[in-house]
Amino acid sequence: LGPVPTPAVAYLTRAQRADLGIVISASHNPFADNGIKFFSGAGTKLPDQWEQDVEAALDEAPQWADSSHLGRARRLDDAAGRYIEFCKSTFSHWLSLRGLKLVVDAANGAAYQIAPKVFHELGAEVIAIGCTPDGLNINDGVGATHPQKLIAAVLAHGADYGIALDGDADRLQMVDRTGRLFNGDELLYLLAADRLAHLRAKGTQRGPELDGVVGTLMTNMAVELALKRLGYEFVRAKVGDRYVLEELLARGWTLGGEGSGHLLALDRHSTGDGLVSALQVLRACVASGQTLAELLADVTLFPQTLINVRLPAGQDWRAAPELPAVTRAVEAELADSGRVLIRPSGTEPVVRVMVEARDGAQAEACAHRLADALRGPQ
Repeated sequence: LGPVPTPAVAYLTRAQRADLGIVISASHNPFADNGIKFFSGAGTKLPDQWEQDVEAALDEAPQWADSSHLGRARRLDDAAGRYIEFCKSTFSHWLSLRGLKLVVDAANGAAYQIAPKVFHELGAEVIAIGCTPDGLNINDGVGATHPQKLIAAVLAHGADYGIALDGDADRLQMVDRTGRLFNGDELLYLLAADRLAHLRAKGTQRGPELDGVVGTLMTNMAVELALKRLGYEFVRAKVGDRYVLEELLARGWTLGGEGSGHLLALDRHSTGDGLVSALQVLRACVASGQTLAELLADVTLFPQTLINVRLPAGQDWRAAPELPAVTRAVEAELADSGRVLIRPSGTEPVVRVMVEARDGAQAEACAHRLADALRGPQ
C-alpha cells in the first residue's frame, strides 16, 4: 500500500477481501521503536491468544518453501486515494467544513499527505504542520503526544481548531481557538452525547448499540459520571484499544476509547482512526453550531495525580504490608467522589499509583500516602 495510516490498512484489508493486514509502524514512538501491527480480514486487531500462538510457533523448527511457491506482491497504487474517500464518507454528506480554519498536525508520520487532503476536500482551510517526514523525525516534538506546537500554531494562525494525530494516525487530540487541549476522554463523551442529540433530532429511538460506552481503567471519573447522566452504562476495560474493542464486540456496543486519543466508533470503522474520529467531532460542532467547549460544558475532568514507584527487582508490590490498610482508608475517604488505581507498568519496572478526586489537593495527598505505603519503611 505504501506509506498510509494504520487505520487505512485496516480498511483496505477488509475492502480488498484480504486475509491479513500488516503494518510496519512506530505508532506514537520514536522512529527507532518500529514495530508490527496486524489486522484480521475483518479489519480488527488480533487477540492476545493469537499473538501467543504465533510466539509459540516461533519456537518450532522452521519450514521452508521454494521461492516459486511464495506468491507475488503487487502495489495498490491508489491506496491513499481510496482511504481519503473512505474517511470523507464517514462525514455527513449534507454538511461541509467550509468557513473553518484548521491546523492539522500529522506528527511527521504516515498521514502526512492524507490528513491535509481529507479536511481540505471537505471545504476547510488547512494549515499543515508535522507533515515533512524524513524517516527520523516521526513523533519528534509534534503530534498527539506533543501537542504544544499545535497549540502555538492554532493561536498564531487564529484557527478554529487544531487536530493532532500520532505517527500512525490512530490517535487524536484536539485544540480549540483559545488553545485549550481536549483529550480522548472528553472527545469520547462528546461523541456519545452527539449520537443521542442526533437521534433526538430525527425522532428516532435509541438502539441497543448505544446502551453503553467502554473506557479503560484510566478513563477520568468525571466522564464516567457524565455518561451515566446521559443514560449510558459505562464499562472499564484494560488499558489498550484492543481491549476496548473486545468489550464493545462482546456487548454489541458502538462507542469506546481511552484518554490517549484512541477512539472507536464501530458504526464508522472497525478500528480506532484519528481522522475519522476528528471528522465525527467536527460534524457534531458543525451540525449543532456549537464549539467544542460549549459541547463539553457539562464535563469538568477530575484532577489526577500519578506517581511511579520504583521497587527493587523481584519484589512483589502486592506484598507491601501497609498497602491494604492504606488503600481501604483512602477509598473510604474518597467515597464516590474519587477513585484509586494501582497497577504495574507494562513497559517499565515501576508500579503506577493513580488517584483522582474532585479536589486536586486531596488526590495528590492520597496518592503520596499510597506511594509511601508501597515503598515501605525507608
